[in-house]
Amino acid sequence: MTSATRAHEMILILDFGSQYTQLIARRVREAHVYCEIVPFNADLTGYHNRNVAGYILSGGPASLADPDSPRLSREFFTTNKPILGICYGMQLLADLFGGKLVRSEHREYGRARFNAAPAPGPLFKDFAQGSQVWMSHGDSIVELPKGFTVIGSTDSLATAAIADDQRHVYGVQFHPEVHHTAEGRKVLHNFLFDICKVKGDWTTESFIDESISRIREQVGDGKVLLGISGGVDSTVASVLLDRAVGKRLHAVFVDTGMLRKNEFADVVKMLTTLGINLHPVDASSMFMARLAGVEDPERKRKIIGAGFIDVFEHEAEKIGQVDFLAQGTLYPDVIESTSFKGPSVTIKSHHNVGGLKERMKLKLVEPLRELFKDEVRALGRALGLPEQFIRRHPFPGPGLAVRILGDVTVERCDLLREVDAIFIEELHNHNIYDDIWQAFAVLLPVKAVGVMGDERTYENVVALRAVTSVDGMTADWARIDPDILAYISNRIIRNVKGVNRVTYDISSKPPATIEWE
Repeated sequence: MTSATRAHEMILILDFGSQYTQLIARRVREAHVYCEIVPFNADLTGYHNRNVAGYILSGGPASLADPDSPRLSREFFTTNKPILGICYGMQLLADLFGGKLVRSEHREYGRARFNAAPAPGPLFKDFAQGSQVWMSHGDSIVELPKGFTVIGSTDSLATAAIADDQRHVYGVQFHPEVHHTAEGRKVLHNFLFDICKVKGDWTTESFIDESISRIREQVGDGKVLLGISGGVDSTVASVLLDRAVGKRLHAVFVDTGMLRKNEFADVVKMLTTLGINLHPVDASSMFMARLAGVEDPERKRKIIGAGFIDVFEHEAEKIGQVDFLAQGTLYPDVIESTSFKGPSVTIKSHHNVGGLKERMKLKLVEPLRELFKDEVRALGRALGLPEQFIRRHPFPGPGLAVRILGDVTVERCDLLREVDAIFIEELHNHNIYDDIWQAFAVLLPVKAVGVMGDERTYENVVALRAVTSVDGMTADWARIDPDILAYISNRIIRNVKGVNRVTYDISSKPPATIEWE
């Protein structure tokens, strides 16, 4: 961490396992205030020299009545910095400061009407009485800690917000970060600007300046290898790295044979126009040969990951003495690997080039690791990337291989490419592309009977998938007008030889994943 980043005022969010923790961070960032999420039990020593202006304690699924519920040491509360506890965070504050809680007979979850106290103090300044909030609690405060007052209630909960203005400690039993809380952003704004006294000067432009300084400090005179996937993240990273180190950046873009239609040529043209030191590599024959006959999705991903490492290693040998490996890691990836989430299982392997780092002893450069996806898009705009590229939907590293269920062949990739291109083109034509987080086609490992003209057919089935989401962590299937879907289906069947049936996926995440493999 450079001195530039250390100097930035920040809010530290302690994660107790809430499904909304990332959303808290997004709301804080939207106010142009830098923040980071750490597990509730993280060692905060490293933040003592950081410009921490205040703390937010997230909600969580635990009950303080449970003996193994997550807690904080009393030493934390000698910080003398403002603290805002949300849901479980509020109950934890009440408990640690000496209040009394009881487990409620019924967990309250959902919409409620909130009224601030007659003199609620700074947290509810300009708060609209009777506005809707989103509640979540299983415990209730029945005795306030010394020094605290009740500053808000609902019809069913007398103590829905508490405050100790002398110590600048506050708690709310609702979620101010969610859309369902009408005045939630105002509450967070009041905490940030009136209580923590932050300036709100963390902007895209300041991030660019700080990142360039940080990259130059880390890289020095070394060379940087960056794998380009064709997606937004790696492309934005390439432009930022180019600003920092110029021709010492070597961006390798690999055609695996599993990219979208015209993608290889389009991305090469765009990055070349932007002046990126690009190494385009056509390795499609190698990837197809290695994937021949492989149907298991995990094996596909591992074969593709190993193939990327081989290509990058070969290119690195031609470049000579590469010192650093750059990756487009985003903040949600960092959070998922460190936050309090409890036991987890591997859903699927993620494509990356980590193996290259170990084999060649490269040092890692991750210029986007502090950003969410929407912030990466804003960064791309500020760096001059074309708008139509910035708005593109996410695309998996293994490409069409994980959208072809079963054997991956040149013929099946070509078929799916055409189907996918028609689907995306029609979303643009009907002006709904930007309403959708991600859309794509999947080639199923089955064939179906059909009738085309006077002939009976036995051909491929494809599925169309479109979801709405904020960050890809959860997603709902997109409610596309049936007439639009019918038109898309007819166009696919008419124009793509080998397809006689189109289906639409109406599964949400969870329980399904966005991708099919």
